Amino acid sequence: MNSALLPRRDFLTGTAAALSAAAVAPRFAFAEPAAKKVRIGVVGGGFGCSFYWHEHPNCQVTAVSDLRPERRTALRNRFRCDNVHDSLESLIRDKTVDAVAVFTGAPDHVPHSVAALKAGKHVICAVPAAMTLEECRLLVDTVKQTGLTYMMAETSYYQQPTISARKFFQEGRFGSLYYCESEYHHAGLEVLFWENGQRTWRHGFPPMHYPTHCTAHLIGVTGERLTRVSCAGWGDGDPILKDNAYGNPFWNETAFFTTNRGNAFRVAIYWKGAHRGTERAQWYGDKMSFFFPHPNGLGPVIVRAGKQTEKDSGGFERQLPEFEHYAQPEWWKTDLLPEPLRHDSGHEGSHTFLTHEFVDALVRGRRPAVDVYEAVAYTAPGIVAHQSALRGGEQLPVPSFDPTA
Repeated sequence: MNSALLPRRDFLTGTAAALSAAAVAPRFAFAEPAAKKVRIGVVGGGFGCSFYWHEHPNCQVTAVSDLRPERRTALRNRFRCDNVHDSLESLIRDKTVDAVAVFTGAPDHVPHSVAALKAGKHVICAVPAAMTLEECRLLVDTVKQTGLTYMMAETSYYQQPTISARKFFQEGRFGSLYYCESEYHHAGLEVLFWENGQRTWRHGFPPMHYPTHCTAHLIGVTGERLTRVSCAGWGDGDPILKDNAYGNPFWNETAFFTTNRGNAFRVAIYWKGAHRGTERAQWYGDKMSFFFPHPNGLGPVIVRAGKQTEKDSGGFERQLPEFEHYAQPEWWKTDLLPEPLRHDSGHEGSHTFLTHEFVDALVRGRRPAVDVYEAVAYTAPGIVAHQSALRGGEQLPVPSFDPTA
C-alpha cells in the first residue's frame, strides 16, 4: 500500500484501514541492496546510537555529529562512519547527506528539524515533535514549504501488541472500538535531571509534554483525532521540582480525552509513586477487547463478547465474556522487515521498524506512517492537557493541524 496514492482526506481520517494494512501485510518488494540508497546523517550520540541505519540494505550512514566528543566517538564506532561533525549546523551543510536523524534533547527538536529541512534534508526526529502549539504549527508549515519528508520516531506505534491491535482494527474484530486507555509509568526519572552538577532539559519536564508513547496507542491504531481534554496533575511539593524551567509542579498527570468520533481515551503518565514501569494500552470494543501485557504478570489478553450468561454476586444475570490468552506474534521476525533487520530491538522491537519505515518511505517516495500531521496529532494533545492540569482540570479544546480540518 503506497500511502502517497491515497486522497489526503482518506490518509488523515480513513487511514485506519490503509495504514493498518500497510503495517501488517507482508512486504516482499524490498528494493535491492544495489538500488537507491538513502544517505543519512545521525545527530545525537545517546539515543541516536540505538537505531539500525547501517543494517538497512537501502541506507548508508554518511555523517555523524554530537557536541560531545565522547558521543561523537560512540556514533563513529556504532555506524562505522569516519565523517564526523562537531555540530548539527556543520552536518546539514554536508552534501553527502540526504536525510538527518535528529536525536537531540526535546527542546531542540523543532529548531533542529526546521534547520535540517531548510537545508534541504529529510528528517526523522525523536519524540516529542514539539514543545508548544506554536512549534507544532512551525513544523507543519516548514514541511509544507519545503516539500520534504518528516517522520517522528514514535516507538509505541511499532510495539508488537500495537501492531496486533492495528491488525485487529483493520479486520473489524473490535466491532465498535469505543474506548482506549494508555499508561506510561516510569518512576525514577529524576536521576536524569542533573548531569555533572548541571540541570538537564529533563529537570521538571511536564509529564504530558511527553505524551506520544500513549497517544500513539489510539491515534496510530484508529486514525482518530483528540479534540478535547480535561487533565489532573499530582505533585507532592518535592523541592526537586522547585524553580524548574517549565514551571511544572507535577510528577504525574492523568488526562481524559474526547475524540472526533465521540469516543473516550484516558492517558496516565506517572513519573513517581508506587507503580511498576510500563508502556501499555488496552482497547475496548463491543465485540472484542485487547489488553497489553500487564506489569503485574498477566500476559496479552483478548476478551470477546460472550453468548453465555452468569449471575453476579448480587444475583443479577449478566453476559459472560470469553477470556483467552493471546500468543503475541514477534512481528520483527516476519517479512514486514527486510532480512537484515529481522531481529529484536529497543522498545519492544520497534527500532528496526522505525529504521525501515523512514528509509522505505524515502526510497519509494511515499509518506511515512508517522508523518508530520500524525506527529503533531500525537504531540499537541499533551501540550493542551498540561495546560488543563495547571488550570485545575478545566476542559480545553485541542487544535487540529490537519490540512482538511
